[in-house]
Amino acid sequence: MRIVSGMRPSGRLHIGHLSVLGNWIRLQAEHECFFFVADWHALTTSFDNTEAIRENTREMVVDWLAVGLSPERSTIFVQSHIPAHAELHLAFSMVTPLSWLERVPTYKDQVQQLGAQGKDISTYGFLGYPLLQSADILVYRADAVPVGQDQLPHLELCREVARRFNHMYTSVFPEPKALLAKSSLLPGVDGRKMSKSYGNEISLSGEQGAVEEKVRMMITDPARIRKNDPGHPEVCNVFTFHSAYSLDEVPEIEADCRAGKIGCVACKKRLAVALNSMLDPVRARREQILGDRDYVDGVLEEGRKKAAAEAAKTMEMVREALRI
Repeated sequence: MRIVSGMRPSGRLHIGHLSVLGNWIRLQAEHECFFFVADWHALTTSFDNTEAIRENTREMVVDWLAVGLSPERSTIFVQSHIPAHAELHLAFSMVTPLSWLERVPTYKDQVQQLGAQGKDISTYGFLGYPLLQSADILVYRADAVPVGQDQLPHLELCREVARRFNHMYTSVFPEPKALLAKSSLLPGVDGRKMSKSYGNEISLSGEQGAVEEKVRMMITDPARIRKNDPGHPEVCNVFTFHSAYSLDEVPEIEADCRAGKIGCVACKKRLAVALNSMLDPVRARREQILGDRDYVDGVLEEGRKKAAAEAAKTMEMVREALRI
């Protein structure tokens, strides 16, 4: 299958992104994959604060490569480097009913949430970003898209747009199916959603000491006063992380916690060791990549060429269908 997926360069990646990246790495071993940095999408909510987009784009690609995304197996590129994304978005905007965009569940939710924070996103770009997502996918005539449950309405819009275009003109686009990704949604160190804006993330590029400090900040069982008190791992943020990164030790940690045989400080130290052991190869690979300044540029240029060639084939069919 041909797979397409992207990620917005809204900040440094953290370990919460590893489940998505791990899925991408598995997919690239079996399918033709196009993975892109969605920098146009970053403008939908950060149109007034663009200073960090280029740096975030580069750092994101470094992280992708460091965790195992392969330019030999996947086409890795930047969305704005392929003008066909914008051209197809424009073509789709001519035939897509406004009501289709207004009914996307995340639209009103995010307008309200960001509005409460004083952010005005009542722009055409924000209303139309699910349609740009459709263009991102369909410009490569993707067969499937890895998505989480919350993104299913966006993919259904993409399928509807493909059906409408094919019906009105001629059959150009497949209707991509959803590959529901199994993702472990790790909370931040304070129990909220992990996010750089909350300052509760554990960065993929963080040094060992920084990881240890973040783990020390983690919320544990609030009912446990003394270290020999019986614990309740099901309500402990540290245990949630152990369940993801200390799999072989989870039964022992759970039993010792419930029996009061391990204190929260010792438990956090074990977690810090597990996280740093997992991140050490990523750090080493990052250093290797950053040591060759031209490497990332080369990966993105090669990806641009491959993506542009495939997008050009699609746009030739689109222009023929539209008679323009």
